Amino acid sequence: MTVSSSSFPPLCEKISHTSFFLRVVDLTILGLLFSLLLYRILHMRENDNVWLVAFLCESGFTFIWLIITCIKWSPAEDKPYPNRLDESYYGFWKIHRRKERKTSRYTCRRHGEETYQNGATKHDLTPPSVFNILELPPMETSADLPTIQESHELAATALRSAKRRRRRTGPGPSPRLLPGLCSRKKNMAIVSPARHGFPFASSVQPKQSKQRSAISSRGLPILNFRICDLPSVDMFVPTANPVREPPIIVANTVLSLLALNYPANKLACYVSDDGCSPLTYFSLKETSKFAKIWVPFCKKYNVRVRAPFRYFLNPLVAAYDSEFRKDWKMTKREYEKLRRKVEDSTGDSFLLDGDDELETFSNAKPNNHSTIVKVVWENKGGVGDEKEVPHLVYISREKRPDYVHHYKSGAMNFLLRVSGLMTNAPYMLNVDCDMYANEADVVRQAMCVFLQKSKSPDRCAFVQFPQEFYDSNSDELAVVQSYLGRGVAGIQGPLYCGSGCFHTRRVMYGLSPDNLENNGDLSSSATIEFLDEDSLARKFGSSKELVISIVEALQGKSNPKTSLTDFIEAAQMVGHCHYEHQTNWGKTLGCLYDSVAEDMNTSIGIHLRGWSSSYICPDPPAFLGSTPSVGFEAIVQQRRWGTGAIEVLFNKQSPLRGMFSSKIRFRQRLAYLWVLMCLRSIPELFYCLLPAYCLLRNTALYPKGPCLAITVTIVAMHCLYTLWQFTNNGFSVRSWYVSQSLWRILATCGWLFSIHDILLKLLGISNVGFVVAKKTTPKTMPISGYEPIQRQDDGPNSCYVHKFEFDNSCHFVPGTFIMLVNMAALASNFVGLQRSSCHHEGGRSGLAENCACILVILLFLPFLKGLFAKGKYGIPLSTLSKAALLAMIFVVFAVGY
Repeated sequence: MTVSSSSFPPLCEKISHTSFFLRVVDLTILGLLFSLLLYRILHMRENDNVWLVAFLCESGFTFIWLIITCIKWSPAEDKPYPNRLDESYYGFWKIHRRKERKTSRYTCRRHGEETYQNGATKHDLTPPSVFNILELPPMETSADLPTIQESHELAATALRSAKRRRRRTGPGPSPRLLPGLCSRKKNMAIVSPARHGFPFASSVQPKQSKQRSAISSRGLPILNFRICDLPSVDMFVPTANPVREPPIIVANTVLSLLALNYPANKLACYVSDDGCSPLTYFSLKETSKFAKIWVPFCKKYNVRVRAPFRYFLNPLVAAYDSEFRKDWKMTKREYEKLRRKVEDSTGDSFLLDGDDELETFSNAKPNNHSTIVKVVWENKGGVGDEKEVPHLVYISREKRPDYVHHYKSGAMNFLLRVSGLMTNAPYMLNVDCDMYANEADVVRQAMCVFLQKSKSPDRCAFVQFPQEFYDSNSDELAVVQSYLGRGVAGIQGPLYCGSGCFHTRRVMYGLSPDNLENNGDLSSSATIEFLDEDSLARKFGSSKELVISIVEALQGKSNPKTSLTDFIEAAQMVGHCHYEHQTNWGKTLGCLYDSVAEDMNTSIGIHLRGWSSSYICPDPPAFLGSTPSVGFEAIVQQRRWGTGAIEVLFNKQSPLRGMFSSKIRFRQRLAYLWVLMCLRSIPELFYCLLPAYCLLRNTALYPKGPCLAITVTIVAMHCLYTLWQFTNNGFSVRSWYVSQSLWRILATCGWLFSIHDILLKLLGISNVGFVVAKKTTPKTMPISGYEPIQRQDDGPNSCYVHKFEFDNSCHFVPGTFIMLVNMAALASNFVGLQRSSCHHEGGRSGLAENCACILVILLFLPFLKGLFAKGKYGIPLSTLSKAALLAMIFVVFAVGY
């Protein structure tokens, strides 16, 4: 469903962010790194073995910078135009002819206002029919209305017919008034329909939702017909632990999705609860009740921030009219009731005992329970009215202690199967339970890409939005996405990041671009391969209802209107532990297994089949989430991400296999090799210790004389370059420093243990676990100067830099060890306790080594503060004792070796 004629403006376009200046800077730093490596090779024999270790570390840094340079070479992003869904594809045109003039004049109507030429009145004009121009019968019912493709063909035919008529009979119906072009005429205007819901032909304001007949009062068919229907979208929200992921956060995420600017009868929200918690189900029941108030309120007043806990941060402004003030107070009062009810049920589980629907959870345990599927709310007979609330379904797959459940990827595949049975939407949105929709038009933005590229050679498998956060220091991630994210988007498309991503159902069912014809239909070979009855049961499982829905999805057919409750039994069947046994789920279908980083694993599997992806970076951000507190939770999350990324290197989707495959571009494979960033923890650790080691041994680490300028230039250029990246994205110098410090700490304290986990897995000693990051409800203050309706939500600039938190975990031993070693080296150099003799020609340690130790201490400053702080902000005595013992061994080894 894409534009069939160049006369229509595009729904999206790719914007290039290529900068030759940045290319020069990247290449200059890369050239300096190679120069440093060459210098070390030439002078290797003249120096201590430290130079060999430094050479290996710097070789790793050079390789990573080479990959980064290749990724950032041609940055780009897709810019959608969701308003054109209204103007070009959902517009209505009413053509009027003036009887008194020989030359026919036509006009359009917009927002209930009519424009006429030469003072013509409404009674002077007779509306002819586009069907008369095309010589087609009038369409009286919505079932006769054309699809997007058919509407484009009709418009193109009308354009050719009008041109022929003008050549034969002189001026007639102006082709400039056809879809996509009439907005360019000053005396014309497009009829823009209601933004939220179906467009309807009417002569009143576009907010009217009553559909009128396509036949005028005079019996003449008029050009008031619906061009097409927007595709349906299923929205997935996975959660696993009501303690680490509070139900009130899940409720706000669900509310933000239910209130999106999209026809309610085209949306369905599925919440997967891997913890099988009655608290989560109870909160969803209460959320569905409040949604009947929240959704109409958001659409009536065009509220931008659709998560209540963020919207109600600001007080009510007195300037608004009485009706809005009344609705605002009532809505906030109902939300406070919801919040208190959910939080009270979380603290006192006995409050749930009176609910009969919760008996299903009576004997359920998080790791031992049957499949539960409950329709919390069903939008029966919906037509897309603004007061409607989309479907809301709660699911929890069966879990048994003796079965492998594949963590989040297994839950996502269960969501894929259940949604296929109930609604079978062609597109799916996946968001984490703590990441709410911050942009109400996010679905429309994604649909612009899918509708534009659905029949182009560069077919899009998924649309990824950047992950941004509102409650912690995530500036480094924002900068990485700004440059590396756009860089990958300029190759074959961004990586799937696990949240904020729109998927195509047919792609998740295993289709490749080679299986599709130019018009988007299945090819003959694909029909035989995918639609064979035995093949379907072998690949997708034994559920006949699921197989039928999969066949309809593969063929591009829409799901018939049926009751969701009719499929509860079938949905429970596809959630059994043994359902995926001897099928292709997790192997070639759905989210792929064999890695706790299911997003990266699935992403490379899609790109290996030849698909592309799109990257949209809107302002304001499409999604905003919460991050763990700076400390143990953040390090554990980075450890899991690092472990999963390294796992990808050793499975079937490894980017190291088939580097020159024709279906995935070479630079795209290099982008996936960026996961080697996790392996840099070892050279990072050694490089933080080398300056201290050289000070203690009184040997040189860096070149002497004029060649020292190479090292100084690299450090200076990198600091200035990254500082410019931060300031260019609106961040402060302090934010840049904190991010650089956290980056070093996470590398040496988090990713280092990822390598440990992988080694244990490869040796068969233990498997990699999945730890759910703890989410906390934000404690932000109201932002003065903003208004509740139009206020701009908090972006990365407003995040708070929390104090670093410590505990008895072994994750803090490396950082404390690095801090103590560098402090000891500086102290020994200050009092002159380092070795007095030098056995090599490379020279003694000097100012460069001292400056390097000071730089390391500045980067690990939270650990220095932790030495003197108390409570959770202080380093525990057990951690300090372990690090001190290691530091003593290191000092003795360096001085006495």
